[in-house]
Amino acid sequence: MHTDTERCLRAVRSKDARFDGWFFTAVLTTGIYCRPSCPVVPPKPENMRFHPSAAACQQAGFRACKRCRPDTSPGSPEWNQRADLVARAMRLIADGVVDREGVPGLADRLGYSARQVERQLRAELGAGPLALARSQRAQTARLLIETTTLPMAEVAFAAGFASIRTFNDTVREVFALSPSALRARAPRSTATPGAISLRLPFRAPLTPDNLFGHLAATAVPGVEEWQAGAYRRTLRLPYGHGIAALSPAPDHIACRLTLTDQRDLTVAISRCRRLLDLDADPVAVDGQLRADPALAPLVDKAPGRRVPRTVDEAEFAVRAVLGQQVSTAAARTHAARLVTAYGEPVEDTEGGLSHLFPDPEALAALDPEALALPRSRRRTLTTLVAALASGSLRLGAESDWDEARARLGELPGFGPWTVEVIAMRALGDPDAFLPGDLGIRRAARELGLPSTPAALTARAAVWRPWRAYAVQYLWATDDHPINELPA
Repeated sequence: MHTDTERCLRAVRSKDARFDGWFFTAVLTTGIYCRPSCPVVPPKPENMRFHPSAAACQQAGFRACKRCRPDTSPGSPEWNQRADLVARAMRLIADGVVDREGVPGLADRLGYSARQVERQLRAELGAGPLALARSQRAQTARLLIETTTLPMAEVAFAAGFASIRTFNDTVREVFALSPSALRARAPRSTATPGAISLRLPFRAPLTPDNLFGHLAATAVPGVEEWQAGAYRRTLRLPYGHGIAALSPAPDHIACRLTLTDQRDLTVAISRCRRLLDLDADPVAVDGQLRADPALAPLVDKAPGRRVPRTVDEAEFAVRAVLGQQVSTAAARTHAARLVTAYGEPVEDTEGGLSHLFPDPEALAALDPEALALPRSRRRTLTTLVAALASGSLRLGAESDWDEARARLGELPGFGPWTVEVIAMRALGDPDAFLPGDLGIRRAARELGLPSTPAALTARAAVWRPWRAYAVQYLWATDDHPINELPA
């Protein structure tokens, strides 16, 4: 979008927050860069330059605006609605892969050469993977500086910097303030030691009912819970584990993270945002779905529905198999048994969480005969776990959606419903569709839409590429706990 100067100018003049994260405005006369909705008086058009990323602005020599704080913008929705090389690279960078494995590790996960990844990112985002990761480290550092009392040396290494000197230089360059000056400007807080509280921004509107209702209604005991207006769950992270508490507010999602290793902060934030689909563009989604007279009343009633996703793709795939052709309560029971038998225990001083969901390596040791499942589903589960543990099936941020679908379809017991629900909630494909789902077929009949899978798929072509969001609106017509925000 940053190449469409007229459109960018209109967004800046109208201070349209919907475009925050889509592009950034660099001001030649002040040397700062802003989000489109910055509250200051817009500069003259000839003094504005538009960039596709904060990293591109920083590479061009601009510093972040202290008023609108562009580093806190929602992420670009582009990376959630595409599965090409650049989108997959951006999802991996957000997950901290460059900090942990370097550019060669990023390229290896994507199956391309480091030079090709660099060239593609520079062409589309104006910055390479190192610059994009550096920009993310700066944002993490600012968050730790302002919301914790950690010593600056610990902040530097927790944010992913290799040295304190690099940390100091980067913070000064990006924010035009020293780390100590940033902390002095931040409001005084009474944060609990070891816990970090922050706000996760999103593009309005957002209807939280089905989003949090789905997560709470399907919560696995010991791993997830709904407590005091917040969805809480354990997180398996690269350097340790953590607990996230997420609760909806009118203009943000309140997030409280308790981590065993502060270096996991960036990854934890990225996974919480992905879980709640916070980088979506609801105006674009709802605009297309509202154009269909059958869906328009549903969209107008509760605009901004999101797709509840996951913090762990392998975990969700296992849970999808456990949930085949059984009730929500039965699926939770089966999952809870696996957690108790194979999950890693954790401590939770603020609630009832007790385990991490077992990873594929731990589940590879399970005894199929001990599972209270039909023999065919035992085979499906053990085959899936073996493929995940061996690496022959990859469902991470680097996955190509079509390739992952093909690999899943080759496994015994994986029909269209299981493949598509994993594509929708684990892989994050916004066009995943479940025409054979009983709830979808029932909603289709009530709305006068075709109810057979083939006919409904043909009718749903006008909803593309947002059929996963249409699924949420159709599901919401049912009287089911997944559609209700818990009390």
